[in-house]
Amino acid sequence: MSAIIPETFEEWRHCIEHDCGIALTAKFVEERLAILCEPRHEETRRFVRHYGEAHRQRIVAWFERIPGRAAGPASRPPP
Repeated sequence: MSAIIPETFEEWRHCIEHDCGIALTAKFVEERLAILCEPRHEETRRFVRHYGEAHRQRIVAWFERIPGRAAGPASRPPP
């Protein structure tokens, strides 16, 4: 099993894909980015309360590194 809170992109990706069994499809990535980049979304607010703003920004950057994403950073509002 990976670290409880991944500290690198590689640890995070392993955690998502292997420990959690979630495929990082373009659809999944875009859905997560849409939520994590909306500061008023309750799930985003809860994430920040638990893990902090710096970790939210790190997770957003890691999602943006996934190949095959349908949209780039310019297609959504800034955090």
